[in-house]
Amino acid sequence: MTTEANRPPVPPFTYDEAVQKVRMAEDAWNSRDPEKVALAYTPNTRWRNRSEFPKGRSEVQEFLSRKWATETGYRLIKEIWAHSENRIAVRFCYEYHDENGQWYRAYGNENWEFAETGHMDVRHASINDVPIAEADRLFLWPQGRRPDDHPGLTELGL
Repeated sequence: MTTEANRPPVPPFTYDEAVQKVRMAEDAWNSRDPEKVALAYTPNTRWRNRSEFPKGRSEVQEFLSRKWATETGYRLIKEIWAHSENRIAVRFCYEYHDENGQWYRAYGNENWEFAETGHMDVRHASINDVPIAEADRLFLWPQGRRPDDHPGLTELGL
């Protein structure tokens, strides 16, 4: 049991609360602020992200700092796939370019498990990067939060 304040919405999730949690995560990740993003996870969170296995907020923050130092122009869209009382399954895509200017679209799925406080305790992510031409980019909003009127993954055919 943690003494941290709750991070609403908290489990058990309704469908609308799960959708809200997904959008909150998308917004936080689009901020590209590793310290802010890490606060959404339990102090002892456990991750699997590709071939890395960060444990705890400090390792998550270090991981995100490295990630966003090399994934320039990062823009992300997340969409709920399914949910239960304390778990949410998400599909996502993000676009970024590397130091050579090569653009990529990363496609992935995440499985999330939440503590009773609403902090994410477990995150499993499977991700594939596909090189794309700059002209094929679809995520063109200014850096930061995706505008409410910007299409989601389903509307974009992704």
